[in-house]
Amino acid sequence: MSTPSETRAPEPDAGTLAATASQYFRDLQARFCAAFEAFEPQSRFEARAWKKPDGHRLQGGGEARLLRGSVFEKVGVNVSHVWGVLAPEARAQVAGAAESEGRFTACGISLVAHMRNPYVPAMHMNLRYLATSRAWFGGGSDLTPTFPIDADTAEFHAALAAACATYRPGAYQEYKAWCDRYFYLPHRQEPRGVGGIFFDDLATGTDGREFAFVRAVGEAVLEVYPRIVARRKDAPYDEAARERLLVKRGRYVEFNLVYDRGTRFGFSTDADPDAYLMSLPPLVRW
Repeated sequence: MSTPSETRAPEPDAGTLAATASQYFRDLQARFCAAFEAFEPQSRFEARAWKKPDGHRLQGGGEARLLRGSVFEKVGVNVSHVWGVLAPEARAQVAGAAESEGRFTACGISLVAHMRNPYVPAMHMNLRYLATSRAWFGGGSDLTPTFPIDADTAEFHAALAAACATYRPGAYQEYKAWCDRYFYLPHRQEPRGVGGIFFDDLATGTDGREFAFVRAVGEAVLEVYPRIVARRKDAPYDEAARERLLVKRGRYVEFNLVYDRGTRFGFSTDADPDAYLMSLPPLVRW
């Protein structure tokens, strides 16, 4: 039986980096939702707040926003800010959790867009802050087109490269290579998409450079992806192209359920199942 100290962790102080990061992620969520709704003549995001009950080993909560429309077949933009104690079997997955006896704080934003038109690429972005006995930022963004278009790929990568340039020399090359390794399906021997960047374990320093970099990535994606959507959303397509899109989504499902670290972390925290399975597309074929 758990003791009260194991099930009730104190709420983080309002002045902590977790609280500051959480506030930024909520603001970014609102701006992404506004940008996406601008493409939709009728559909709007539906918000669903969730919170863990008192006495649960996990405290805090989040807000999941979901839109199903004519351009965005399904897009979710979720934020969360949780703290508490990880289950013993989950502590090996999280750096520093053994030393903190499972105590952790985490906040982040997760975005996955599945598009109705096969010529508009799907997009994923995740930015997060996590603290155990140590604290760090992680995240990234990647593009998954059914029909890769060189101009879109180049523009997306250029935006991420510019964000990385604000952090340190060589960051883009390192995080691009990391993304290519991470978003790869070994059983298919193929990449999930055309890549982007992926980074993790960026220890928080006193100068705030890591948080500034995370914000730069969020702003870059918010700027570049709507431009790609606007350029491709009205492209004509036939049923064969749509069929190819649905099959491509099958690869997306395979990765997220088998390999994705965020999905595994969500299950390990016992947070909100609908939120961390938001990435699954509405229709898919194999």
